Amino acid sequence: MDFGFLRVAAALPERVKIADARANAGQIAEMIGTAAAEGVRIAVFPELSLTGYTCGDLFRQRKLLDDAEEALADLVEATAALPVAAIVGMPVRVGDRLYNCAVVMGGGCIWGVVPKSYIPNYDEFYELRHFASGLGIGEAVIELAGEEVCFGTDLLFSVDGVEFGVEICEDLWSPVPPSSYLAAAGAKIIFNLSASPEAVGKYDYLRSLVAQQSARLVSAYVYASSGAGESSTDLVFAGNGIVAENGAVMASSERFVRKRRLVAADIDTELLSTRRLTRNTFATSSLPVVRVMRMELPDGCPCHDLHRTIDPAPFVPSDNAMREERCREIFEIQASGLAQRLEHTSCRTAVIGISGGLDSTLALLVTAHAFDILGLDRRGIIGITMPGFGTTDRTYTNALGMIDSLGVTRREISIRKACEQHFSDIGLPDGDRSVTYENSQARERTQILMDVANMLGGMVIGTGDMSELALGWATYNGDHMSMYGVNASVPKTLVRHLVAWYAGSRADEHLRATLGDVLDTPVSPELLPADESGDIAQRTEDLVGPYELHDFFLYAMVRQGFAPSKIAFLAGQAFAGRYDKPTIIKWLRVFVRRFFSQQFKRSAMPDAPKVGSVALSPRGDWRMPSDAEARSWIEEVDALAYDN
Repeated sequence: MDFGFLRVAAALPERVKIADARANAGQIAEMIGTAAAEGVRIAVFPELSLTGYTCGDLFRQRKLLDDAEEALADLVEATAALPVAAIVGMPVRVGDRLYNCAVVMGGGCIWGVVPKSYIPNYDEFYELRHFASGLGIGEAVIELAGEEVCFGTDLLFSVDGVEFGVEICEDLWSPVPPSSYLAAAGAKIIFNLSASPEAVGKYDYLRSLVAQQSARLVSAYVYASSGAGESSTDLVFAGNGIVAENGAVMASSERFVRKRRLVAADIDTELLSTRRLTRNTFATSSLPVVRVMRMELPDGCPCHDLHRTIDPAPFVPSDNAMREERCREIFEIQASGLAQRLEHTSCRTAVIGISGGLDSTLALLVTAHAFDILGLDRRGIIGITMPGFGTTDRTYTNALGMIDSLGVTRREISIRKACEQHFSDIGLPDGDRSVTYENSQARERTQILMDVANMLGGMVIGTGDMSELALGWATYNGDHMSMYGVNASVPKTLVRHLVAWYAGSRADEHLRATLGDVLDTPVSPELLPADESGDIAQRTEDLVGPYELHDFFLYAMVRQGFAPSKIAFLAGQAFAGRYDKPTIIKWLRVFVRRFFSQQFKRSAMPDAPKVGSVALSPRGDWRMPSDAEARSWIEEVDALAYDN
């Protein structure tokens, strides 16, 4: 496993011993050894972890400061052979000033010392009594534990080609945290050594603050705070460890636990780089010059497991309450976009082809709501059923049921005779079931919709979803075309949840029952005749693959910019026990091939509202040439199949 993952940890000692640097160094050394055994590459310890944070006026004692420096030297030597970069906190004398510092060490060396920039002097914190601010110190070198080391807030560090920065406790709470500059200068991970005491309600704010800073910086943020052993004269420390990445908390510790803990997670540094590539806020030309310490560490053991959860449904929130709110918001975005287009064009009629499938169902529900927003009569929505050679009684009945329940105007126009005449006109042999047979039906339906819209001064509402656009699973100038596509940035996996949400929150009893059956109906274009039992014979997912896989591939490729090998690896993690590796590779090849070859359809797609972080509009989100070659991507997928 590599793929840009770097394992980091917030290391929380069992019990700090106040003013006993030797004992604390011994415990820290043991935890670095544990971190090495667990594949951790960088570990951060709490603020002033070598001495304890609550030493008070003992920080003025030369004995304590000398002990801390000696303990650091022993710690560096004891961990020299371990493949871990460790960040420990200690007081450091520089001339006649004392600084609250983070010492970055590993491989038998001290690579740099970062002083705390913002020193609190309010409420329970009186650090200014002891420590000076390191704000603005740069290009300095000091002697520490027998070494000449770089000192200042201008330091970045690099492990395995990944740069990281360090700030200390209050720095994060400041109006302009040092981490903001460090990230802009290239740091993809920020480590924070903290000694933040507990107070009612503070933890939720802290967790949110860490997550938000990681999102703002498009970085990972690793926070380690003091716990048991610190003085409880006035304060209590719970031992908080939090690892966040780009706005999401990846791992966190249980509080008030009196035992050693490593809060570890695998940071996807490749993902962070990809996200930053799409933004221009990380240019370093206007930033102060930074010094980058390229750390040399012993090689670590390769990690075969993954310390992070890979969501198999990246478009669908796993939390029920969040999913409900997300569905409501997306539905409102869709309807508001359509309402704006209807109002702008002075259009009071909408024409929709209703098949009884998921996509046309969602489009109909959205259109009805858009009419309600504008105060228009729903009878201005023309729901047209167009039975053909593959239409089943189930989908036909559901289509009529939805049209009637929503109070829209129903029309039924069979395409059989028109298609048979067309087959005769072009010389299509009887019994031919080729793509011509299928696409002719889709284009006939689109012609009907467009012509009815012209007759009524209306607008054809597109029903196709983003998953179909990604795969090109649409007939060019057939169901591919409309005057406004309300579902075009909604993936298939989310369409299902949107319909279910509407059924549970806004539908009456009759409509709810119909929507429930729509949800249970296999996805199909119904372009081939039904089987002997009258059931759907043409199942889309049997032909192009499971939509849950394709939506996963789509998100990983378009949103995250990953190569096929990494996509396959992540899919194997996300769908373990559901799809084996050969199956994932098979459908990934289908996805890549179709995604490249079908771009010409997306290049000509109608306007559509963007609802999420991924969209395929050629006018903004996905500007891909229709002639792009898929060869390199296909070869990488085929190599995975060979390796299997």
